[in-house]
Amino acid sequence: QVQLVESGGGLVQPGGSLSLSCAASGIIFSINVMAWYRQAPGKERELVADITKGGITKYADSVKGRFTISRDNAKNTVVLQMNSLKPEDTAVYYCNADIVKYSNGLYRDDYWGQGTQVTVSS
Repeated sequence: QVQLVESGGGLVQPGGSLSLSCAASGIIFSINVMAWYRQAPGKERELVADITKGGITKYADSVKGRFTISRDNAKNTVVLQMNSLKPEDTAVYYCNADIVKYSNGLYRDDYWGQGTQVTVSS
């Protein structure tokens, strides 16, 4: 079974930094886009950043210049480096990946991690 496992959330002061990691496991043939989303209380889930297998990145306007997404295709991991954090970055952050898995054939599906809390507060 394919799983995404996140780590690295926590409490940080405004202006601080955090790094979130996500590892995909299972019998994986390939991973296309990997992404980070976030959902703040009372708000809809939104895309924070994504990265293609070839390394092309996209960011939400609110995090451009502060967050960096990267991936290791050999390890099936994606990292979100978050700098200059603001209170409005407080949310549950979710890893997402478009994965083709082996299961008596090849199957493509969209997977989500369990979420990790990021709180930016003094």
